[in-house]
Amino acid sequence: VQLQASGGGLVQAGDSLRLACAVSGITVSTYTMAWFRQAPGKEREFVSALFRTGYNAYYATSVRGRFTVSRDNARNAVYLQMTSLKHEDTAVYYCAAERRLIMSTMERDNAYDYWGQGTEVTVSS
Repeated sequence: VQLQASGGGLVQAGDSLRLACAVSGITVSTYTMAWFRQAPGKEREFVSALFRTGYNAYYATSVRGRFTVSRDNARNAVYLQMTSLKHEDTAVYYCAAERRLIMSTMERDNAYDYWGQGTEVTVSS
């Protein structure tokens, strides 16, 4: 199983960026897919999750209304559209997958079996 995150870069505050997670070895439509991030000197934190059942999307309070998670079953990929970026969004972003995720655990990184390598997002203020 491989998850390949891409799309990170250096942007200015207020800009938009779209991250992609290309997946192989599993079918994204049958997994709950999530995004986490880790800022320098901080622990990895939950950003968003898209459940395999019902396609319900969940977001951390800090990104709700600015970020949108989506899935392309044909490409077997997951995306994170980020708008109105803030300096505090600066982090390495990771995609993750779990087949039988329990909703109450979705914000815990140890609830996910598969992880990508991360893509770095830097937002200048």
